[in-house]
Amino acid sequence: MDLTETDNSEAVKADTVISAQAPIELPPLLSPPPLPKRMKRLPHRYKSLQAVESSRGYLLLALVLTVFLLALAGILAFVPWQQSISGIGKIMIVSPMERPQSIEAQIPARLQSWHVRDGQYVKKGQLIADLIDLDSKFLDPKQIQQLEAQKQALIGRRSAAQARAQALQRQVGSLKLSQGAAIPSTRERSAQAHDRIEAAKQAIEAAKQNALTTELNLQRLRELFDKGVRSKRDFELAQLDHTRALTDVQRAIAALDIALRDKTVAIFDQDKVVADTEAAMSGISAAIASAGETVETTTAEICKLDIDLQNLRRRMEQRKVFAPCDGRIVRLMCVGAGETVDAGTVLAVLAPQTEDLAAELTISDNDAPLVSVGRPVRLQFAGWPALQFAGWPSIAVGTFGGKVAVIDASDDGKSCYRVIVKPDLDLIASGRDEPWPSSKFLRPGAEASGWIMLDTVPLGFELWRQFNSFPPTVKPEELGLHKGSDVGKSESKRKSK
Repeated sequence: MDLTETDNSEAVKADTVISAQAPIELPPLLSPPPLPKRMKRLPHRYKSLQAVESSRGYLLLALVLTVFLLALAGILAFVPWQQSISGIGKIMIVSPMERPQSIEAQIPARLQSWHVRDGQYVKKGQLIADLIDLDSKFLDPKQIQQLEAQKQALIGRRSAAQARAQALQRQVGSLKLSQGAAIPSTRERSAQAHDRIEAAKQAIEAAKQNALTTELNLQRLRELFDKGVRSKRDFELAQLDHTRALTDVQRAIAALDIALRDKTVAIFDQDKVVADTEAAMSGISAAIASAGETVETTTAEICKLDIDLQNLRRRMEQRKVFAPCDGRIVRLMCVGAGETVDAGTVLAVLAPQTEDLAAELTISDNDAPLVSVGRPVRLQFAGWPALQFAGWPSIAVGTFGGKVAVIDASDDGKSCYRVIVKPDLDLIASGRDEPWPSSKFLRPGAEASGWIMLDTVPLGFELWRQFNSFPPTVKPEELGLHKGSDVGKSESKRKSK
């Protein structure tokens, strides 16, 4: 062994011992001098130097990591991500008239018989069950016939009262005609009495003139009789004529008095005719009013009886329970015949046959302001396998498309809002999406999960948003923050302040 090999082996051993020991920090003055350049180019390398050298695999790893980071930065900056709001709910029927409904007993009764079974399909108006009424006021089987007989009797009574009222009306007409004829007659009698009064007055004047003439004649005859020129007989005849003239005056005065009384009587007769006819017509009017009252009272009784008849017929109709619409009997709630039920007791549950389905999702109050009518939605139904990528809905499998139709204006008391999602008919009609399953498979009440799609943003922004717990972003115009809206005006005013 030559000296060179011996020195090398000893140096290696020394290096090994030094490397095994704890590192010793030498002061700057004691540190070994740098190797000369010729020693660096020596082909032989020490094992200690090889132990501390870096491997070429680390360089490859660093290169791969650098490429990965650059690719990741590119993905985060340029790969799109569609923001979404998730909600959980159930399948519902949009039309309130086609939702599952309870068939209730309308009256307290006893169940007589069933005409359907669980799961049976029924049509509108089909008989479901028979009931026996328990109210004591409706137990008489001939109650309708008796009420009809009472109604006919009341109708006859009303007809008789109406006929009596018509007869009294005709009697009033006759009295008016009689009054119209009697009053002119009494007026004529009064006019005749007035004429007799005038004639009597003229007769008195004539009698007075005749008496005056006979008195003058009597005086002349008395003078002539006293002179003996005329005979006593002529004087007596002149006295007789004067006496007759005076009698005629008294008779004329008596005739005048009679004529005056006749006129007064004629006036009284006229007043009596008017009073009698008015009294008769007043009595007839009272009788007409009484007949009219009888007619009205009878009509009211007939109306009340009609109401009783209609109520009784409706009561009898309620003893039979019919299907309100086409559908399937979900379940029969009562046990069987003979069971007593109260008014409002649920007899059966009917699910109408309909395809008017929608998804009812519940979202939080933080997400509610971001949702608007018409937003696209991806839905996953219970029992339908699906693979959903919320950020990339185009590659989702087993989901169905929908559109936001209704957003509740108020919460449900728990700071949550209901969103109704209907099928997106435009996508289905264009063939870009599959139609929803039939109601035969997608039943109301089934669980549904939905993702309401918002705006598309870079993937990096979405990760940054979620790390900082920021809400999703939407365009200002979709929130109503445009120039023409009241919200935009108030927002601009607030910013200006």
